[in-house]
Amino acid sequence: MDRKTIHFEIVTPERVVLQKEVLQVTVPTKEGEITVLPHHIPLISILKPGIIELKTPSGEKEIVAVSKGFIEVLRNKIVVLADTAEMAKEIDLDRAEEARKRAEDIKKDLTHKDDVSFADVLAQIEKETARAHTARRWRKLQNL
Repeated sequence: MDRKTIHFEIVTPERVVLQKEVLQVTVPTKEGEITVLPHHIPLISILKPGIIELKTPSGEKEIVAVSKGFIEVLRNKIVVLADTAEMAKEIDLDRAEEARKRAEDIKKDLTHKDDVSFADVLAQIEKETARAHTARRWRKLQNL
């Protein structure tokens, strides 16, 4: 392994979404967006729904939409444990926008319902918003 790279993994309950050597990773956390480089100090943080951006040794950028979860940074490894994660190139932007709009409509109907249902819908909105932003950013990077 090149000492200028760090091993990166994204894992969900269903599958290992990505495993590769990277130069840097930018991740959305509850404390704000962080960028991790090789030899970063160890840390554990809460992941919030958003976009993970990777820079590969070849200089390419890869983008992944994630929902809530955790990030653990070890000496030579970054592990993201997320409820859901999708590579930007796998996201259908129109479907993501439709899902976000459906969740927004449900939110309006739940305004006076129980807190648990409302929190679930808000989490769904965050997830779908992250998916749509990820797909848009990917299209922009690919000049589509």
